[in-house]
Amino acid sequence: MAGWSCLVTGAGGFLGQKIVRFLLEEKELQEIRALDKFFRPELQEEFSNLKHKIKLTILEGDILDKQCLKKACQGISVVIHTASVIDVVNSIQRETIMNVNLKGTQLLLEACTQANVPIFIYTSSVEVAGPNSYREIVQNGHEEEHRETRWSSAYPYSKKLAEKAVLAADGWTLQDGGTLYTCALRPMYIYGEGSPFLYAQMTEALKNNGILVYNTKLSKANPVYVGNAAWAHILASRALRDPKKAPSIRGQFYYISDNTPHQSYGEFNYTLGKEWGFSLDSSMSLPISLQYWVAFLLELVSFLISPIYKYQPSFTRHLVTLSNSVFTFSYKKAQQDLGYEPLFSWEEAKQKTIQWIGSVVEQHKETLKTKTH
Repeated sequence: MAGWSCLVTGAGGFLGQKIVRFLLEEKELQEIRALDKFFRPELQEEFSNLKHKIKLTILEGDILDKQCLKKACQGISVVIHTASVIDVVNSIQRETIMNVNLKGTQLLLEACTQANVPIFIYTSSVEVAGPNSYREIVQNGHEEEHRETRWSSAYPYSKKLAEKAVLAADGWTLQDGGTLYTCALRPMYIYGEGSPFLYAQMTEALKNNGILVYNTKLSKANPVYVGNAAWAHILASRALRDPKKAPSIRGQFYYISDNTPHQSYGEFNYTLGKEWGFSLDSSMSLPISLQYWVAFLLELVSFLISPIYKYQPSFTRHLVTLSNSVFTFSYKKAQQDLGYEPLFSWEEAKQKTIQWIGSVVEQHKETLKTKTH
């Protein structure tokens, strides 16, 4: 596909902007369209200052706006769809999450068929696979196990249905008689410089004398560095454009992890933060089974009083399960089919992230100084 063009949705986000930067190095790519609802002014400036031969068009628009999608998809050969509302604590309205994550994906697929876009790559999530129970142990899981989340929480549920829609759309006939090729990538918990989750946890800890509250000792996860998650998307776009590789990739999903050591979320945060004086919460925590039932009671109260009062539980059964499960996956299938190898080693990813956390700490100190003067 000589002289191809690519649309990235969610291009102003944590993962999306990394994908854009990688695309700027791609051969024969003529145009990148970066679509998001909002771009921070400093990112907009950075994008426009990037020295490159490829045309980079910034589009501010809504994933639910059909006209916006029609315009964005015109003349595009590959769509990388990362736009999504991520919410693990149920703080965002269910309707908003379902609309953006599911309806937005369906509208984008329709826009692709009308605009004859032949390739669609979807950023799914490991959460579409579970974990369904904190008692279940999954180590180095793989695609053939066909795991599926049973949670009705808006985020995993919307991502599961959106991924199904994307994979079912493989083979659709385009307006010009061509065929749509699709695939989905399921990254693990993504970390790295700029991570909104890490930022929230570190700033929360800074208000609490540097104590990291998220000390879930029994969980085991394999986080993936943002640079490696972005790189997998580039390889998927190359593979689906390759007539020899495409047939075995179409309609498939892939777990995307890297060589970050498998560890609990608490240990992971401590590894990244200890250099800056962060420490783990050493206070006793409730047994997981008890946390689970307390969460159940809170959800029940929330449901019962919902007609008269909107009560948001501080934690849910889904969050307790997510935070305390042994749930890790291998990237072997992505390695075989996409030629995926992590571009950044654990050491490199760790150093980049630690350095960034240092800047968050400095920023916090500056803010405190300003307040006291």
